[in-house]
Amino acid sequence: MGTQTRLDWGATVRLGLLAGVVALSLSLIGMVERFSERDIIGGVFSLGQVFLFGAAIGGGYLAARRSAGEELGRVLLGGLALGLISSLPLILLLVAGGLTDAEGGILLRRFLINVSPGLLKLLAFGQGQIAGSLILAAVTGVLGLVGAGVYLLPPRLGRPLLVGLISVFLIGLLSEIIILAWGNRGIGLIIRRFMFAARGLLVPGACLVFLVAAGSNVAWSGQQERVEQRLSTLGPEQQQRLRRGMIALGVLLLLVLPFILRTYLSEVIDNIGLYILMGLGLNIVVGFAGLLDLGYVAFFAIGAYAMGVLTSHSDLGVGGLSFWAALPFAVLAAVAAGIILGIPVLRMRGDYLAIVTLGFGEIIRILALSDFLAPYIGGAQGILLIPKARILGFEFVRPESLYYVILLACLLAVFVSWRLRDSRLGRQWMAMREDEDVAEAMGINLVKTKLLAFAIGAGFSGLSGAIFASKLSSIFPHSFQLLVSINVLCLIIVGGIGSLPGAMVGALILVGLPELLREFAEYRFMMYGALLIVMMLVRPEGFWPSAIHKRELHMEEPEALAHLAAGQTG
Repeated sequence: MGTQTRLDWGATVRLGLLAGVVALSLSLIGMVERFSERDIIGGVFSLGQVFLFGAAIGGGYLAARRSAGEELGRVLLGGLALGLISSLPLILLLVAGGLTDAEGGILLRRFLINVSPGLLKLLAFGQGQIAGSLILAAVTGVLGLVGAGVYLLPPRLGRPLLVGLISVFLIGLLSEIIILAWGNRGIGLIIRRFMFAARGLLVPGACLVFLVAAGSNVAWSGQQERVEQRLSTLGPEQQQRLRRGMIALGVLLLLVLPFILRTYLSEVIDNIGLYILMGLGLNIVVGFAGLLDLGYVAFFAIGAYAMGVLTSHSDLGVGGLSFWAALPFAVLAAVAAGIILGIPVLRMRGDYLAIVTLGFGEIIRILALSDFLAPYIGGAQGILLIPKARILGFEFVRPESLYYVILLACLLAVFVSWRLRDSRLGRQWMAMREDEDVAEAMGINLVKTKLLAFAIGAGFSGLSGAIFASKLSSIFPHSFQLLVSINVLCLIIVGGIGSLPGAMVGALILVGLPELLREFAEYRFMMYGALLIVMMLVRPEGFWPSAIHKRELHMEEPEALAHLAAGQTG
């Protein structure tokens, strides 16, 4: 007979207190109260409640995962206990918030400005301290129990449930964007009245979204194995035709995307595309060659200013060129800057290289802002009257039309990056990334290899900057802050260093979501930091990692060791 394991109460208490501290922190920084009026389901469930109680559900799920293999009752008891424990920091806040000073104000608010009567009322569910504390403990306890129960569900039930709930959350969160894009005319207006409240989903709409998402998951799960078996039986020619068909379908979708997304979402996609261009360029420098560049925004600025100077109709314009005529010169200016930066840092690596490139980026920004170059590039006043791209009399003014210019640039960058990755030069970059001394001993010319990485990466950034200048018709120095370099570096880390699809996924997550969720603007950097911490702990290789980078990070795991041993014996 097997021995029965006991519930690890110490781990449960620690996890429960951690969940409570997370909820307390979100309350103290103002997110719970700030988003308590932002409904996910109108009049039923708000975003503030997600921040307040999400930790209890997640903690219950993790507690059940840690207790896998124990008796059902013990696992559920652990989830209930964790939920109750997670309420303790919130109850302490509720009690401390009841203390008043001589003027009758909340004493704790002298030190914590977000401890407002509204927050305390929200925590107490509109009741007094004692009744509110009991209700709060009961709610978190039940939610901890629910989190544990979700883990215990069999996959054929648990997965559709999670997919349905996540879909309801995302559709409710993006409801304003959906209404803005599609809900003001025609069939979109009819759907809006049935599904959406003023902010969030109506209850019938939430039920419909849940049923469609969960039902689709169930249907796919039932057919997935059959589809995979059918695909595995296809011959080489059939697989090639299928691959070409999928590519053609993807191209068709990209071509009609602006007509589906409308103006606002096309503008968001345009911004994502510019960051994809920069991400693909920095991916060559950091992901392929292993050269940490924190001044990447400098090449973006050089491309933008070159486009502005060569095309502007203002007094600063010197060339009077069209967008297409000036574009090669803008890219070449960025490439030249990349070579100029690369020459003095050839023997630097790691932190020293990062500091030098950071300084280079700041030098370019300060020069753009200075009075010394103001007669040539406008200084703080920037460059105005930059013309739009034009072909045969058609001007790319609207976001829907500019999308095709950015799409063409992104496809070109993806093609070049893909070809370089598998070329001799790409292998030289990767060898240099692993160990420069060994790469040099193998006969790799480090000077040429590094300069090519800096030059090609800078060229992509300069291309993005040139399109950016034409898009806005004006450029100013404040558009080229260090934060742009940090954003691009973050998106290739989150997407997957060295991965071409990873750069696109990272841009969608770190650029697209903040653009869609403007209401999170004041908490954007906190979410950036939290996402990066979670990614480094849970999935350090990124959302869509390259096979090489993923294998390197997981080399110590048993599966990787077994795979390596099998390869060596084979």
